[in-house]
Amino acid sequence: MSRYDDRSRSPVTRHRSRDHDVEADRGHRLDRSNYRKPQNPDENERPRRRRQRSHSSDSEPEHDRRERYRDRPPRRSHHKSRRHSRSASPKPYERSRGPLPSQDRAFKQERGSETPTIEKQKPNFASSGKLAAASNTVQTAGQTIVLKYHEPAEARKPPARDAWRMYIFKNDEIVDTVQLFEQSCWLFGREMAVVDIPIEHPSCSKQHAVIQFRYSEKRNEFGDKIGKVKPYVLDLESSNGTFINEQRIPDAKYVEVKDKDVIKFGDSRREYVVQLPKT
Repeated sequence: MSRYDDRSRSPVTRHRSRDHDVEADRGHRLDRSNYRKPQNPDENERPRRRRQRSHSSDSEPEHDRRERYRDRPPRRSHHKSRRHSRSASPKPYERSRGPLPSQDRAFKQERGSETPTIEKQKPNFASSGKLAAASNTVQTAGQTIVLKYHEPAEARKPPARDAWRMYIFKNDEIVDTVQLFEQSCWLFGREMAVVDIPIEHPSCSKQHAVIQFRYSEKRNEFGDKIGKVKPYVLDLESSNGTFINEQRIPDAKYVEVKDKDVIKFGDSRREYVVQLPKT
């Protein structure tokens, strides 16, 4: 069998075969279910361009990016614009700051009865005691006593670890024991209304002397401040004086009292021994 070329065929046969091939190809294309359109050559380049933009944003410093977004005006949502476009609600009533009216009074007014009269508070001209405290005086039954002494700014109560005590002796016998660490100041004298420890001897003054705990600071050899609360005796310019270890102390001057010191007031035979027990 010999080969036939398209040129050797007749023109009619040649056109028929070509039309047949076109129709077959068209039917084959229509029957394909997984038919896809040809991809756009520019479609593959778009992700690359997006990546390049993202890389450029990453290269931008973070603080510059924050400032750029900060300068933008805030977006307004549709809900806010609608909300602002509506008419504003009326303001609430302001609450009264005064006292509320009495319910009983309102109930009686509704019934037609007369409103009860409220009595006003009368002025009180009695002494409040503040002036006496400022002037350092004490009001007793029928008389006013002026105190000779008031505590200074450095007055302190001793700590619990420093349990200072005072033993009162009379003829080698302990008459009483005073816990000095319970107060910062102790007043001695014959004025029973104001003193803390009474002295009945006539040679003693009404307000004879004071034992005062004071806070004092000292510097050591290294320059550090060391503070401590110590007891002191102050004579209130008494007529017969105050003695520590049988030596009279000057008037109106603080004198430090140490452990096992003996204090005497005037010509009284009682001895007051100050002691700091060891812990």
